[in-house]
Amino acid sequence: MMRTTVQKGLMTALLCIIAMAAAGCAGNQKQEQHNDKLADTHYKLGLDALSKEGMLPKAFEELMKSDKLRPNRPEVLDALAYAWLLRGDMKNSEVYYRKALKNRAGSATKNNYANLLNRLERFPEAEIMARSALDDPRYPNQDLAFINLGDALLGQMKTAEAMRAYQQAQVFSPGNTLPEIKMANAYVVDNRLHEARLLYQAIYSRNSNNRTVVEGLLSVLKKQGATAHARHLLDEFQQNATSVLDKAWAMRELEQL
Repeated sequence: MMRTTVQKGLMTALLCIIAMAAAGCAGNQKQEQHNDKLADTHYKLGLDALSKEGMLPKAFEELMKSDKLRPNRPEVLDALAYAWLLRGDMKNSEVYYRKALKNRAGSATKNNYANLLNRLERFPEAEIMARSALDDPRYPNQDLAFINLGDALLGQMKTAEAMRAYQQAQVFSPGNTLPEIKMANAYVVDNRLHEARLLYQAIYSRNSNNRTVVEGLLSVLKKQGATAHARHLLDEFQQNATSVLDKAWAMRELEQL
């Protein structure tokens, strides 16, 4: 009889422990779900702040909160890497890109890291990373990855391969002038100034208000000693420019010719 009573007592105690554990697990699960939602909210707020001028400190604040709630999410680490890049801190930017890759980040991070490596003039590493980004045919920004690949190849003076990469970028983004500008610059690097001038002029005929295009064409004209043509280009750009800064730039360039 006593043994039965003891057994019942032990069983009751065991059931209580199980019930408490189950309640604790349910509570923990609920807290984890809350943390996930909160971390996601902070991440989205951080991305929004990254896209707005003067909001970089806010972006850091939100992204760091997200990372604290749910550490090592690759998309958050990637955003933090970009935030450090905007701040001009290449070292910390690389730390976060590497950390994101260790946590199984995908092609977007690989492509972003390739861009950073190009800025650091570590071109062979940038080539490897850009090619790795392109290994996934589902990656939506194929054009940007091919541009980063082209920049990495051009940095190694592999001009023909770089041109092919830029041409591929244009296939994926036919309405974008950047691949054409990159090709024109590749001609300049290869000292094919006549071809560079023709391509820049073709781009300029469709984008006469694009200062990047004007700067590229102006550089070629200066190298060729075509001062009169350069002056005409700047006069035309100054008259058509809608930005006060662009007008001021064109005036300075005219004074220096």
